[in-house]
Amino acid sequence: MSEVTRLLQAVEQDKPHGGRAAEDLLPLVYDELRKLAAYKLAHEPPGQTLQPTALVHEAWLRLAGSEHSRWENRGHFIAVAAEAMRRILIERARRRQRVRHGGGQERLDVDEIEIATPESDERLIQVHEALDQLAAEDPAKAEIVKLRFFVGLTDRETAEVLGLCERTVDRHWAYAKAWLFRTMRQAG
Repeated sequence: MSEVTRLLQAVEQDKPHGGRAAEDLLPLVYDELRKLAAYKLAHEPPGQTLQPTALVHEAWLRLAGSEHSRWENRGHFIAVAAEAMRRILIERARRRQRVRHGGGQERLDVDEIEIATPESDERLIQVHEALDQLAAEDPAKAEIVKLRFFVGLTDRETAEVLGLCERTVDRHWAYAKAWLFRTMRQAG
């Protein structure tokens, strides 16, 4: 059993006490999470104010604070972290879009104002909605899209995280891209 897997299990057991296992786990996975966050943010629109470190920290807070999560191993943890990062980016895109279109009429601090192209936020939300449809139809292919599109993993890295062979990931990725393209085009 790897050190990360052992710590993941210890974190699960220590959650009610907030134990030391979580403190020991973060340094072991931090660099990998930061690399994933940096890759994803590099593909965000210009004017993005969220930094990889902040994305990792926000995802970590969600993961560590969740009482219902169980991580089987490092690959499972990375997949859950990727999903947390995806949700954070979707929430930010929706918030920017809502404010941009006048919804909520809430007061903003000058430091919170972000300049981004609306097409990118709209595209991100379209991909998210289409991905939800794909997940209902084929969860395995949807998971590959999350890891490839939202996290930026390669076929090899995705195969490792999901415990699949690289050829299977490549075939599923090709199918999912075509499926998402067709679905998004039909949605308008």
